[in-house]
Amino acid sequence: MTIRVLLADDQTLVREAFAMLVESARDMEVVGQAATGRQAVELARTGRADLVVMDIRMPDLDGIEATRLIAADDDLAGVRVLVLTTYDTDEYIVDALRAGASGFLVKDTRPAELLDAIRTVAAGESLLSPGPTARLIERFLRSPSAPTTGGPECLSEREREVLALVARGLNNTEIAEVLGLSPLTAKTHVSRIMGKLAARDRAQLVIVAYESGIVTPGNI
Repeated sequence: MTIRVLLADDQTLVREAFAMLVESARDMEVVGQAATGRQAVELARTGRADLVVMDIRMPDLDGIEATRLIAADDDLAGVRVLVLTTYDTDEYIVDALRAGASGFLVKDTRPAELLDAIRTVAAGESLLSPGPTARLIERFLRSPSAPTTGGPECLSEREREVLALVARGLNNTEIAEVLGLSPLTAKTHVSRIMGKLAARDRAQLVIVAYESGIVTPGNI
């Protein structure tokens, strides 16, 4: 199955470099390039993209608002967003995750890692590197933006344990090993938690885990 990728970045050279890389992969194709957030939303609708590689800082409409519009559009329910960040300077990555992004990628990442990230997010997983994700959340979580998901009060004790491990960046297999469960059971727990919290994906589970205090800054 070919992954249809839309590239959104206001720097032409960056878009072209990413396009060449994506087209070099046998399982991917570039279906559009956008120089603004508004163009990204329009091309996501018309180009039938599976995934948008989205820069945060763009004119007309930034990547966060573009992500929010894509995530809120029922016709684009299957479109995933992978946000690009300069990491140390972007203070909006948590807002992007709240808006519906499925993860983030540092702009100076290696080419092979970008392709792997696209495959991971397109497959329905979230790209959450435990260290960088935790540091970003610790730094910016207490912004005035309200959480986009429900609270954890409806979760069982086991589900709260699973949520804490998700917030630390563990995948289903690793969660199963820690809790002595089968990978299928761990996956079922994660799916139920997402349903109860009305979370789009694991990225939003990380946000609610920190906002609710299930995982606290420095306790990773």
